[in-house]
Amino acid sequence: MTTAPSSTPGATAPDPRRWLALGVIAVAQLMIVLDASIVNIALPSAQEDLGISDADRQWVVTAYTLAFGGLLLLGGRIADFAGRKRMFIVGLIGFAAASALGGVASTAGLLFAARGLQGAFAALLAPAALSLISVTFTESKERATAFGVFGAISGGGAAIGLIVGGVLTEYASWRWCLGVNVPIALLAAAAAARVVRESKAEGNTKYDIPGAILVTLGLVSLVYGFTEAAKLKDPGKSTEVLGWTDNSTLTFLGVAVVLLVAFVVWEGRTKHPLLPLRVALDRNRGGSYLVFLFVGAGLFAMFLFLTFYFQLTLGYSPLKSGFAFLPFSIGIILGAGVVSQLLPRLGPKPLMVPGLASASIGMLLLTQVTADTSYWTHVLPAIVLMSLGMAAVFVPASSTALIGVGSHDAGVASALLNTSQQVGGSLGTALLNTLYAGAVTAYLTDNLRGSADPKGVQSDAFVHGYHVAFFWGSMLLIAALIAAIVLINARKDDVPSEPGVGAAV
Repeated sequence: MTTAPSSTPGATAPDPRRWLALGVIAVAQLMIVLDASIVNIALPSAQEDLGISDADRQWVVTAYTLAFGGLLLLGGRIADFAGRKRMFIVGLIGFAAASALGGVASTAGLLFAARGLQGAFAALLAPAALSLISVTFTESKERATAFGVFGAISGGGAAIGLIVGGVLTEYASWRWCLGVNVPIALLAAAAAARVVRESKAEGNTKYDIPGAILVTLGLVSLVYGFTEAAKLKDPGKSTEVLGWTDNSTLTFLGVAVVLLVAFVVWEGRTKHPLLPLRVALDRNRGGSYLVFLFVGAGLFAMFLFLTFYFQLTLGYSPLKSGFAFLPFSIGIILGAGVVSQLLPRLGPKPLMVPGLASASIGMLLLTQVTADTSYWTHVLPAIVLMSLGMAAVFVPASSTALIGVGSHDAGVASALLNTSQQVGGSLGTALLNTLYAGAVTAYLTDNLRGSADPKGVQSDAFVHGYHVAFFWGSMLLIAALIAAIVLINARKDDVPSEPGVGAAV
């Protein structure tokens, strides 16, 4: 998740407090992973409490993922050169402050801003945590154990977040899904000050600030363009949305294209690029990043719409919704263990292709849900197919992302996986939420007038919107499948013996 760390000069003896340091780092990583899933469960309650529109609710997710993904590479550089321990502590304190702000937010705008701040500080915290493990554990077996703990938390933390989010939302308030971070982050920062050893990377310490600004503003403009398309032309008086051809929508999308093209041009010319193009343009590495981009776009949106389906359509409590997602997390954890054993024998492509096909079928199955279908017959088979399929994608894609990478680029190559997933998640959530809102509005316009059962029509409209979102989510997973078929050609002998830590939903 960060640039390749170098050992601290003169640090030859193992740190006697390294296992305590791992405990602190693990707590911080768990908090980051929890924060994505815990907010999903709380989102229906937050939307109702703050009066957030259907078009704007995706900002609770995308504000975080955009800031996190857009600033992650820069955050890794800052942590390496300013001091990993220092930025780790700064990230924890900032994350606590942003969480507190979100927990007391009285307006939708303040909540969105707090989520963006959380993402920005997570972009400092996450790469610093990963680098600290690399420099703290110098012996290969101990390092493998430490990364195993880190990976298990990354994979299993989402499941814990779903349950914790359900408990807090149901028995306290959705606000505690943010507020719970405050004591955890502050205690972790205090412990880190005592047990974590400082380290810095050597070399040039120049930062690509223009690149970070261009890519972040470009992505924000793109998401805002998607959001504009779903907004009502005359709120309260009309159900007609602005649409894709409205001047406001086209303006934001056009600005996004200009900024993102400028980012690519700048990265090809600057001496200290945020994203070295040589890393992304390799066939296998670029294919891995595209796969993670499309997978993130499909899966983040799946979590969002299934949450609303569970709570608003099926009438599940937040806690029951959390447990309903549990098979997905369990499937990824168990499947990843099997895939890790098969990868050296089969290579990446024979695992990724059937995995993405399975996930695409699972997402398509969700288009069959209705307002009264059974979870066990319609939802569970779909999320099991998706979870096992994703296990067959995350592990090999994390390895192919490092094929042929020199030590100087190893960190940024690994970080791009997480960046791709977070950016994909923000774009996919915004795009599919727009398609969902448009589908619901069109259904209501066609069926509500003169209906003897307006509540029934509204319920059917929501389900129709879910179907549209799940269909296009499956198309995003199919796009990932096509990218894997066309671009990934690595053989089993090409896979690095020590793959990087991949991103996890």
